[in-house]
Amino acid sequence: MVGSRLESLAQALLDSIGPRLTGSPGMERAQDWAVRTLRGWGVEARLEEYGTWEGWERGSSHIDLVAPRMRSLEGRLLAWSPGTGGRPMEASVAFLPQIESEVDWQAFLESVSEKWVMLSFPQPTCRPDAQWVQFQSDGSGLRMAQARQEASQMWGRSLQVAGAGGGTGGIHRALEAAGAVGIVTSDWPGAPGTTRVFDADNRETPTFELSCEDYGLVHRLAANGQNPIVRLTAEAENRGEVPVFNVIGEIRGTELPDEYVMLSAHFDSWDGSSGATDNGTGSVLMLEVMRILGTVYPSPRRTLLIGLWSGEEQGLNGSRAFTEDHPEVIQGLQVLWNQDNGTGRVVNMSAHGFVEAGGSIATWLAQVPAEVSADIDLALPGSPGGGGSDYASFVCWGAPGFNLGALPWDYSTHTWHSNRDTYDKVVFDDLRNNAVLAASLAYLAAEDPQPVSRRQRTVITGRGGGPGEWPACRPAQRSSPNAP
Repeated sequence: MVGSRLESLAQALLDSIGPRLTGSPGMERAQDWAVRTLRGWGVEARLEEYGTWEGWERGSSHIDLVAPRMRSLEGRLLAWSPGTGGRPMEASVAFLPQIESEVDWQAFLESVSEKWVMLSFPQPTCRPDAQWVQFQSDGSGLRMAQARQEASQMWGRSLQVAGAGGGTGGIHRALEAAGAVGIVTSDWPGAPGTTRVFDADNRETPTFELSCEDYGLVHRLAANGQNPIVRLTAEAENRGEVPVFNVIGEIRGTELPDEYVMLSAHFDSWDGSSGATDNGTGSVLMLEVMRILGTVYPSPRRTLLIGLWSGEEQGLNGSRAFTEDHPEVIQGLQVLWNQDNGTGRVVNMSAHGFVEAGGSIATWLAQVPAEVSADIDLALPGSPGGGGSDYASFVCWGAPGFNLGALPWDYSTHTWHSNRDTYDKVVFDDLRNNAVLAASLAYLAAEDPQPVSRRQRTVITGRGGGPGEWPACRPAQRSSPNAP
């Protein structure tokens, strides 16, 4: 697409600004940048406060194995974990043994004082199963898969016994009370060099993650009585409860200004990487679409909105708050288009249980260039189901919100919530395709003389005492669980 700004938008957001953890300075910088960018294109844009969240800022960190040999380890402090004040913290290592009873758990707790405790399953191999299948000899791949499954199940049973009644958070609190220095984790999704990076369940002692390979190394040393000592040096600042915002942009409609076509993407990310495909790509896509529409369609029939949401990773809080604060948008919404699952071409769409909306969607798709729309699988009438992204916040109110589902590009194993979700994973040819699609759909929906039907096959709102099957249908959480 000639004149595309996708590359420059993505580079500025992902490389220069970087991770966008809710309540972090990185998110604040990103939101200021988005507002300035939209205003630079002549779009009215604002930050809209919806609550507070526990603010946290990552500093530098370093993890080293110092005995029985020296090695710098690949890993990082988990979000919202306390650091070490920039001072090195050295300790030996304890690992979760087989726990079959409360007696076993209490005995283990007596052994963890002044130690790092390894709580994740140690993978027997960091080669993906596909490699074992491809190169196996005499059933070695099958044997490895069985060994991995059996060991994982045994570890899971031990964790279940240890956490009886309190879950993972209860385990962490018990370890802290027993004098553990901190927690070591590793969440390997099955791709070489990749770990998932979430937040720390405990907030009193440091929690850090290691790569699959380095976690296995330290665990084997401990299991074989070779007395590993690990040193963590990490800086982090808890900022207390800080205001959190959504970015809202608007091009006012000329004929039906109180009816809305909305572009939607969550702007926040986990901070183990730069959040490229979750959800930097969806965000720059919707920014680019707003730029295109502002240029070629400056006087839309209906009002065009863009919502770049905060707090999606904490439970769709930004978009849920917006739907609660803006009943006029819910009432006047013609359609919302959301994108949140990676960098690939859009190939899946659903009417999400709006039984008569399929006619509108199909009519619009028929007018989109064939090279853009030909491979889209449209599920009609579809099902409300899932509720895993911000469109669900609108569906909960009976407003037509639809997700643009993309080709995976190994999303679940390589980029989603991982330390490898970086600019280089973006597939710009596919994003340009999606920009044409989303801009076309937004234009056609804004011009359509017919409103989109809101008749649903299943009432799933749960508001006001209804069934409430979706977590997305609960009221927005407007402060963090740790708020005073």
